[in-house]
Amino acid sequence: MSHYRNPHPGARVVLVAAMASGQGKTTVTAALARRLVRMGKRVRVFKCGPDFIDPLLLERACGSPVYNLDLWMVGVDECRRRLGEAAREADAILVEGVMGLYDGSPSAADLAREFGIPVLAVLDASAMAQTAGAVAQGLRDYGPVQMAGVVANRIASPGHAAMVKASLRDIPLIGSLPRQDKRLPERHLGLVVPGEVEKVEELLDAMADQIEFDDTAWDALPLLPPTPVQPASQALRPLAGRTIAIARDAAFVFVYPANAELLQQMGARLVYFAPLDDEPVPRDADAVYLPGGYPELHCPALQAAKQWRASLRDAQARGVPIVAECGGMMAIADGLTDKQGQRWQMAGLLPGEVVMQPRISGLGLHAMPTAQGELRGHTFHYSLMHSDLQPQGHTVKQNGSQGEAIYHRGALTASYFHAYFPSNPEAVAAMFLGQAR
Repeated sequence: MSHYRNPHPGARVVLVAAMASGQGKTTVTAALARRLVRMGKRVRVFKCGPDFIDPLLLERACGSPVYNLDLWMVGVDECRRRLGEAAREADAILVEGVMGLYDGSPSAADLAREFGIPVLAVLDASAMAQTAGAVAQGLRDYGPVQMAGVVANRIASPGHAAMVKASLRDIPLIGSLPRQDKRLPERHLGLVVPGEVEKVEELLDAMADQIEFDDTAWDALPLLPPTPVQPASQALRPLAGRTIAIARDAAFVFVYPANAELLQQMGARLVYFAPLDDEPVPRDADAVYLPGGYPELHCPALQAAKQWRASLRDAQARGVPIVAECGGMMAIADGLTDKQGQRWQMAGLLPGEVVMQPRISGLGLHAMPTAQGELRGHTFHYSLMHSDLQPQGHTVKQNGSQGEAIYHRGALTASYFHAYFPSNPEAVAAMFLGQAR
């Protein structure tokens, strides 16, 4: 009897998009991912564009790390490699879009067309019925894009679903989801991170139970073929033998999985510590990474974390390279004034004051110029940094205008800019070796 197995044929793949933000893309993607997992399928999920929070929830829904896809920040070749690898391992691939389908440059539609991914349109049908068909056809034809089908969100009744389905004409209704009694909570930077949501697993299971799903329409979708296994390259390991300590708790949560992965590929050993528990920087750390997050929500704990703050100042005095991004930079300023106007003492590595703002203060894709070339990433913050320290430079927005200040103080690099490390590994190595200028 032969034990020969046919090679994996690939994965069904869709890009989950909508006409605008707030239509329920993340809810539908999470519900669909959990539903497919419970059907016994191997599911991989990606997030289109720069985003930290949605991937955390989607990772809980599918059980695998969620990587970002973006034609500009991640690059076409790296996006193709990630998708091809996923198609080798998975039966289903869901790519959650960003904003509206055609919003931004590059847009989610651009990504779908680049890789031939059909679009699954999420329509908030709570205040419409037959007009859903016009919206779906407009989303399909404007680009155009290949339309896999529609998931109607916030459906009131079976009769309502039937009206929506009839209006779609030649576009299949692949699924529908009723109005949710309990929604995923949000705050100023997006959804609340999963660790803060009570009974998040029960919530995901409930959404998976509630989504009406057409298995036949799903099985009719084309397969994304897997890419051949690439031989392991003998990559440079400029961080070999070095230990990088990464802050990780509810105040420091915004790390791209690809960033941590790259540091390890470059030879670094990663260790984690929790500032909110007043854990000091490990003494054997050769470098420190303070990623973004929500320090503004944890000011009392950060002010009280005297051991953590002292260990950071000691690391800086010893010349240990420190990379502080957005929330990480906020936490090492002299002080942080919250939205209620109360000032809190921070670590004091970077002279200056951070003040929370009522509206968004920075948003968009940026590139940071370095001696090794540009390092790409994005910015998204609701605070302003006031410092007498002269910036060493600024990031550059996609339109070519001046972006975020970049501060260097000894071996410290600090900015509101969130870097996507794989866009320039050499520049990243220089930062963690204290050679960035």
